[in-house]
Amino acid sequence: MALTGRVALLALIACALPLFFPYGWVVLAVVAVLALAIAVDLALAGNVRGLGLHRSGDTAIRLGETGRVGLIVENPGKRRVRAVVRDAWPPSAGASPRTAELDVPPGERRRIDLTLTPTRRGDRSPASVTIRSTGPLGLAARQLSRPSPWTVRVLPGFPSRRHLPAKLRRLRELTGQQVALIRGQGTEFDSLREYVAGDDVRSIDWRATARRGDVVVRTWRPERDRRIFLILDTGRTSAGRVGDIPRLDCSMDAALLLGALASRAGDRVDLLAYDRAVRARVEGASRTDLLPAMVRAMAPLEPELIESDAAGMVSALLAGSRQRSLVVLLTELNTAAMEEGLIPLLPRLTARHLVLVAAVADPRVGEMAAGRGDLAAVYDAAAAERAIAERRRLTAELRGYGVEVVDAGPEEIAPALADAYLALKAAGRL
Repeated sequence: MALTGRVALLALIACALPLFFPYGWVVLAVVAVLALAIAVDLALAGNVRGLGLHRSGDTAIRLGETGRVGLIVENPGKRRVRAVVRDAWPPSAGASPRTAELDVPPGERRRIDLTLTPTRRGDRSPASVTIRSTGPLGLAARQLSRPSPWTVRVLPGFPSRRHLPAKLRRLRELTGQQVALIRGQGTEFDSLREYVAGDDVRSIDWRATARRGDVVVRTWRPERDRRIFLILDTGRTSAGRVGDIPRLDCSMDAALLLGALASRAGDRVDLLAYDRAVRARVEGASRTDLLPAMVRAMAPLEPELIESDAAGMVSALLAGSRQRSLVVLLTELNTAAMEEGLIPLLPRLTARHLVLVAAVADPRVGEMAAGRGDLAAVYDAAAAERAIAERRRLTAELRGYGVEVVDAGPEEIAPALADAYLALKAAGRL
């Protein structure tokens, strides 16, 4: 049972009556009438305990998009139910409207449509549905909170999808599916053609040259069916925010773009999310199933506030990949974490695989480095310059081990990583 504001107002009036009618029986009579009115109003209110609750609608929504979930209220009783319904979704689900008025005649059902615009990845579920049916006098209400289970999985956004057509055009140029003048070493023989100025003399086919009487060169195309291993570091460094975006979400976006591009190139793409344990894994997915599988695996991932176990990560990788692969590690260029974790393991890893480290840089550091407004800004600029220099030193150290490094801001990391992949293809290293 719940009392409305009208009861409080009438109670205040009853308290003021002795000022005008100094008789105790007057107050008692007013209180008795008020109590009787509340009881009658409560008796006439619709029964909420017998209502049936059902749901329908979307079970998956991509981050940044909008979905719909319907709440169906069924009245099997013999009395009309006029009620206010509150569907308690978490704030990050972006549910609207938060409350709705409902009028359900006996034996009928009504549907409430909610719009969900989530602001975070992961699974979102309502805590409960609260129904308040007020009597005709507006004094008292029957109220009940009940669970009505429904789960909406918020999938990672893929804002870098807009770069995919341009990267695919570049890929078609590399693989010879589109006419273009590209000089580069691949690993699969394509065809023979006449030598032109600028061709690599190492590509001359001397036997074919002797047969034809003209200088002939071999043309190559990047090899297909290579294996790409994407590793998402879900340790503490992935929890930082770059602008308004979690670093882990930026890495996911870059992984999705590279996965889409590599699968179109005919390469096999696997995904591993790791900190001190395997958090998600995608293996052996076909070209058509790869992106949906990656999105489903990434959706519930959250950063773990622990230091990542680089040794365990490398062991899991080496155990699952025997052939030479491109290993793309999406992590942060954190000096302490790298020097204590990954760098000592690089000789073991680069001996068997081509390694590429992709990191999301914070553009605010560059902005701080340019600040000179006052003394505090100068100190901030000095700290930012030191951080930038340390990042450059770490990048140079990684490259000294033969590791490719992509270090770009949140808006540039996905296309920059795709460009690095295409450059490796064009150079015949993949």
